[in-house]
Amino acid sequence: MIELENITKVYRMGKVEVPALRGIDLSISRGEMMAIVGASGSGKSTLMHIIGCLDKPTSGRYLFDGVDVSRLNDNKLAEMRNEKFGFVFQEYNLLPRASALANVELPLIYGGGRQRRKRAMEALERVGLAARAKHKPTELSGGEQQRVAIARALVNNPPLILADEPTGNLDSVATKEIISIFQQLNQDGITVVIVTHEDDVAAQTRRIVRLYDGKIISDEKVA
Repeated sequence: MIELENITKVYRMGKVEVPALRGIDLSISRGEMMAIVGASGSGKSTLMHIIGCLDKPTSGRYLFDGVDVSRLNDNKLAEMRNEKFGFVFQEYNLLPRASALANVELPLIYGGGRQRRKRAMEALERVGLAARAKHKPTELSGGEQQRVAIARALVNNPPLILADEPTGNLDSVATKEIISIFQQLNQDGITVVIVTHEDDVAAQTRRIVRLYDGKIISDEKVA
């Protein structure tokens, strides 16, 4: 599904160059559930942004289903982000004045999707929040807000979910609920990649890739 070959990323701050990724080689197969683990500054979020076409590498080759991503123009990259990836972030990124249902509908509005209301409700049902569809984010717990964010990521039926520290703001009970949802989505055939610094979260996946100073230092299957 994904092939990264010698990927580097260097940020330039004036005359200073700050390397974030230093020659990443990584393959992700369709149907995997994996964690990318590392401390702050290890490059894990940068790697996720490149995988999700939110950022471009400084050098290296990125293939998605055999397509060389570097050859795509901005419009094609936008289409890929909308159709191929579902994004989940630590801060939820929900519109505070919109209902849960309206928040889930947003990608369909941008992408011109049909039957928006029906598809958004189906996505909320998948994460167990259909009964809270009319509630605004301020009326929901942190775990419920993250479930709305997951439903929003699912509404376009992407083959891949990218989650950046999805449990970082949650207590242990809500964390278990969110990980359980990801596991169920993976059993349904969706590829799931979770970026985290928490080993107990990573241990709930099937594969752990560890980063340190922009390099992969280990890549292991979870027993």
